[in-house]
Amino acid sequence: MYLYYTRRTTMLSEKLKKALNEQINKEFYSSYLYLSMASHFDANALPGFASWMKMQAREEWEHGMKFYEYLYEAGSEVQLEAIAKPPVKFGTPKQIFEETYKHEQGVTASINALFELAKAEKDPKTEVMLHWFINEQVEEEKNDRDILDMLDKVGDSHFGLLQLDQQVMARRAAD
Repeated sequence: MYLYYTRRTTMLSEKLKKALNEQINKEFYSSYLYLSMASHFDANALPGFASWMKMQAREEWEHGMKFYEYLYEAGSEVQLEAIAKPPVKFGTPKQIFEETYKHEQGVTASINALFELAKAEKDPKTEVMLHWFINEQVEEEKNDRDILDMLDKVGDSHFGLLQLDQQVMARRAAD
């Protein structure tokens, strides 16, 4: 027999709970998006770019879980929603990284909005937690800009693209 009880909740505002749950969904969608991009790269014989995107997918899933754990530790309910289906067709590596960069800028805006909401709701513990994500987004956008710069240098060179593919494969999980 199970004993059911109502869990004590904390003082996270309803607005903040809702926004944090929505961010979980955004992070999980990012994971799906990057996994779909990895599949595209695998299908186009670019294993380095595929590996990069698989690593990004794992990282984004971990970000979603950080929000999940925060909500749970703060005594709030986690409400998972359906994750939207990502596209399955993509363009050139440059177009994909342009899309990735734009996507990360959107995530940055979402994190910044969460931070502003935490300030407005007078919730310093959530503000402090969000500092990690704010710093992480600086790194995410920099990585995308760096790859875009390299892709600009490669231009239309197939040899250059294959060299760059090998270079990005060398990325390690700590990067």
